[in-house]
Amino acid sequence: MRPLLIILLAGLIGTCSSPPALLDQVVDLGELRVVTRNSPTSYTVSPDGPAGPEYDLVQSFADELGVRLVINSVDSVSEIVPRLLSGEAHMAAAGLSITDSRREYLHFGHPYESVDVHLIYKLGTGRPRRIEDILDRSIEVLASSSHVEILESLQRKYPELTWTENADVEAADLLTKVAMGEVDLTIADSPDFAIQRHFYPSLRVALDLHVDDPIAWAFPKGAGDSLLARADEFVMAADDSGMLARVHDRYYGHIKKYDYVGTRNFIRHYASRLPRYRAMFEAAGAEYGVDWRLLAAIGYQESHWRANAVSPTGVRGIMMLTEATADYLGLEDREDPESSIFGGARYFLRQTERVPDTVDEPDRTWMALAAYNVGFYHLKDARMIAEWQGGDPDSWIDISAALPLKAQHKWYSRVPYGYARGWEPVLYVNNIRAYYDILIWLTEQEETEEAETLPDLSHDPTA
Repeated sequence: MRPLLIILLAGLIGTCSSPPALLDQVVDLGELRVVTRNSPTSYTVSPDGPAGPEYDLVQSFADELGVRLVINSVDSVSEIVPRLLSGEAHMAAAGLSITDSRREYLHFGHPYESVDVHLIYKLGTGRPRRIEDILDRSIEVLASSSHVEILESLQRKYPELTWTENADVEAADLLTKVAMGEVDLTIADSPDFAIQRHFYPSLRVALDLHVDDPIAWAFPKGAGDSLLARADEFVMAADDSGMLARVHDRYYGHIKKYDYVGTRNFIRHYASRLPRYRAMFEAAGAEYGVDWRLLAAIGYQESHWRANAVSPTGVRGIMMLTEATADYLGLEDREDPESSIFGGARYFLRQTERVPDTVDEPDRTWMALAAYNVGFYHLKDARMIAEWQGGDPDSWIDISAALPLKAQHKWYSRVPYGYARGWEPVLYVNNIRAYYDILIWLTEQEETEEAETLPDLSHDPTA
């Protein structure tokens, strides 16, 4: 009787035991399933593969756990919590701010970023300076977002405040609607606004509704805190090691300084100047295996796409090649657009090849651009300085901090190639990154418009 009782008790205990901790489930499954947003500030997929600030971080977290990363991407903030609570994902990495309403369903990890929350309007439509100024304006925000909670809080003081919630769009879409005059106002987090204002120079911040809102990964309540605790350890270590700063620099480092007039001029020159040389950039890019839009961005930074450009130091042409570089490349006429573009593409590729193999993309490209501007040997000096400072010579963020030091006697006197105006290549790279982003966006807009104008032959009996 006693053995049977023991067996029954063991069976009862077995059926009542708790499921494995979430971290153990992830390890046993061999997968970390993450829900995120299709957004430039979270996750995107291009011909070069997946990218985005959230993607980079969770991929590193999955690598640390020794499991495969499985991304479950959604197009709207409103889809994130249901996917997480349904068990389709172990965690959410989607730029979520920590709010009281979300805390009812979710546990949040250690914040890895903070954002400001802006009220956005279009230049020329009248800037709202107080909440009273927006009561009669149309406002559209993302459904199920923290922005709705901000408006609900304001509505308690201003009952006449109204707005529309949209569950079918992302932040970029709402900013586009404001820029196009389809809606008066929207609310956007500072990273979304920083990216989109390069595409729509007329967008402006009316008011800061929140400052330093913490952003963190989210985990379902009731699943324990094992995965959350491990994620917190990862995030804090990533902060200490500089990983968070490197990821931030990769996606936002080039958009800190915004030039309204310069951006408008660039977009205007895209239509008025680039068409004359676009086929040449495309051909050079195809020949040397470089995105033609990156070459065009270099050309704009160098000459604003003017074939007869000449600097006070004697560099000439669209790609602003020195006489020595032209001789090295075997070019006879630096002001010939095709020769200059193909020569510049070959020279850039040469700089890319000289960057050590230990440097990964996109840092490799940024270093090659710096070498194109200031010379490869000054880049080598900056790598030495970065190491002396305890930094990573393979990281652009550390190189961008070391290069300006080559203008200080304390540093340039210790390196083989001496003085350089080291701040110039840093600004040079940041400008090209901004132009490159805008070119990608403009060409994607073209492709979208072309696709929409193509005839639908799916029901054509002759097709």
